[in-house]
Amino acid sequence: MILTTTPTVEGHPIREYKGVVFGEVIAGVNFIRDIGASIRNIIGGRSVSYEEELINARNQAMNEMSTRAVQLGADAVVGIDIDYEVLGENNGMLMVTASGTAVKLD
Repeated sequence: MILTTTPTVEGHPIREYKGVVFGEVIAGVNFIRDIGASIRNIIGGRSVSYEEELINARNQAMNEMSTRAVQLGADAVVGIDIDYEVLGENNGMLMVTASGTAVKLD
């Protein structure tokens, strides 16, 4: 499965558009990570635990989108866009959405 943010795949003409596919993940952020992030906010520096949570959520959303593309018979997803949002009380949930167009290549 080829995944790209570009509208085409160089050297591979698009034969058929299968439709828009999505992958969504909503992940709760653990209160211990909140405490660590709060300390980082005061003293400065990166929050590795939040970065790991973001990376995991993004990878899960991309995998879900790819799986849905395969179910449509696609061999690539073009024009991928990834959106991030915080939800819930005290912004305690992270939502990551990956979307793109599933296509069949020549």
